[in-house]
Amino acid sequence: MDRVRKYRVGGHVMEVELEQPWRFMEYTPAVKARIEAASRGEEIPVMPTRAGDEVPARTFVQSALELPEGRTRGDLDFSQYEPFRCEDDALPMMKLKIFAREPEWLGREMADGTISLVLKVDTRPPFYYIYSRGDETIYEFDSDEQYHIAGTLKVSADGRSGEYYPKPGFGPHTTMFHISTSLMMLYTYATSCHDTLLMHASVVRYDGRANLFLGVSGTGKSTHSRLWLSNIERCDLVNDDNPVLRIEDGVLYVYGTPWSGKTPCYRNLRVPVNSIVRIEQAPRNEIRLLKGLSAYASVVAAASSIRWQRALMDSVAASVEKVIGLARCWTLHCLPDPDAAALCFSTVCKQ
Repeated sequence: MDRVRKYRVGGHVMEVELEQPWRFMEYTPAVKARIEAASRGEEIPVMPTRAGDEVPARTFVQSALELPEGRTRGDLDFSQYEPFRCEDDALPMMKLKIFAREPEWLGREMADGTISLVLKVDTRPPFYYIYSRGDETIYEFDSDEQYHIAGTLKVSADGRSGEYYPKPGFGPHTTMFHISTSLMMLYTYATSCHDTLLMHASVVRYDGRANLFLGVSGTGKSTHSRLWLSNIERCDLVNDDNPVLRIEDGVLYVYGTPWSGKTPCYRNLRVPVNSIVRIEQAPRNEIRLLKGLSAYASVVAAASSIRWQRALMDSVAASVEKVIGLARCWTLHCLPDPDAAALCFSTVCKQ
């Protein structure tokens, strides 16, 4: 049974290693068919999940009926990653090992103050605490903002290696949620200096080019994507929460990823970028072009970064400067209606 798999996301390879009793889940034929279609970049029959919508299953395993026979609490559902699986001999940029239990040193060093608190992040799930351990960084993931720690991630000094330790009593679903968070963090560490940005955005493709919709949570990114998909022909959804932007040979591309928030859209795609649009709620619909500092501020606010580490933040800032030189940036003040989508479309896709 394999314990190591590799996935290529945004052109960069991640390696995941499982310690017993963890194992990669086996998939039923229906789930395998969805994975294979997504690996080919085929359109996935889902619509962006808006605030207040019923949240669908967030993996390609869509119901208990699609779980494999004989599964155990050690089976981890990596189906959202499988469309990005790559060759076993690919050289990984980052590695994450999932352990069965916590190491002895963790509790001891937490108790004696060897590990010092740097920051608490509690604006929205996942909630976590950040600690310094020499040149390493420790993240404790809180299951409910009440210091019920579900697991711990240790990140190496160079940001390319991580170890995840689950707390006893938490099952595979919670463990998998925090493994995904850990992989996103490692991805940010490892790729920030390679003209790569993990973004908080919803992405729609029209006529072969991608349009990214940015904005703080709750402003209507998914709603706006849904309006495009419902009212504009030849549109499809690339990703609904965490796409990757990457500059390659002077061209800006957006990639689908295994991370798409509440919408299970995990397509192995690379699409050239047409526009970047920041969504803001307003009593009327209007759009304007952003330049210079205004464009930079819109994009950098949506880029994942390790903001308490200067070198990584400098790399993100440099990449954002390149991005705004390669794609037109706009701000759309709008209502959640078809007219907003029509205005946006006619402006960003017809000029």
